[in-house]
Amino acid sequence: MTIHLQIIGYLLIALAIIHIAFPKYFSWKTDLELMSLINKQLFIVHTFFIALTVALMGLLCVISFKELTTTHLGKTLCLGLAIFWGIRLIFQLFVYSPKLWKGKRFETFAHIFFTLLWIYITVIFLYIYYK
Repeated sequence: MTIHLQIIGYLLIALAIIHIAFPKYFSWKTDLELMSLINKQLFIVHTFFIALTVALMGLLCVISFKELTTTHLGKTLCLGLAIFWGIRLIFQLFVYSPKLWKGKRFETFAHIFFTLLWIYITVIFLYIYYK
């Protein structure tokens, strides 16, 4: 099971790093210019802290995999992470509009990839908790 935690950890760290490219890829500069200063700054700050949180989750999985799988606190953290990523999966399936990805090759691939990733992460954390 520890290999799965390390895989998840490295994937989450990679996801956090990919956030660096989001502003350019999604043309945020143009969209942010239309926002009020408070909304613009909230958007930037929240995006930074989402990326930081994802990176720290990944780091936790990479360096503390033994504690996550063998201690009560670690298993409780895994339950919390399963809930977090399970809710993220629900949002992937029911909040994002299919108009964003249907009929678009890259976006459809990304939608399927992230759906499978959220399932994988959620299942592994749940398995650790209930094991």
